[in-house]
Amino acid sequence: MDRAQKEKLVDELGQIFESSGVVVVSHYEGITVAEMQDLRARMREAGGSVRVAKNRLAKIALEGKPCESIATYLTGMTVLAYSEDPVAAAKVVNDYAKDNEKLVILGGAMGDSALDVAGVKAVAAMPSREELIASIVGCIGAPASNIAGAIGAPASNLASILSTIEEKAAA
Repeated sequence: MDRAQKEKLVDELGQIFESSGVVVVSHYEGITVAEMQDLRARMREAGGSVRVAKNRLAKIALEGKPCESIATYLTGMTVLAYSEDPVAAAKVVNDYAKDNEKLVILGGAMGDSALDVAGVKAVAAMPSREELIASIVGCIGAPASNIAGAIGAPASNLASILSTIEEKAAA
């Protein structure tokens, strides 16, 4: 890799560190190509990405970034998992690490907050952005459906009373 390619990679990594909601650093020693492809596919489905980069270049890219504290985790065979959604990458990596003991979570960052292993697992346990939006919409929609039911109930009661009266008059 020549100097220009390295500079380009450092710029790309710098943008990843700045724009990601969460970055998770893990060791992947012993993971096969097929297993890594599975991890990448799962991450893509969740709206995130997986990146393997030289630790030295990643440390250079981290300089001056909010998540600079994760530089201490960049030793050995590391893989970076990241997503704009502050929960997605942590959730996928945590789930994958449960299935495959070769992937070892080291830590990560959420904005300028450093996360240790327990922090990554705590973030993974949080609801995702989509789940939060669905619950908020449900909370907003519930009173509206209750109001519609309350407004419609007297009319249906009135209709049933009128039909009862009509049946008695016909008999």
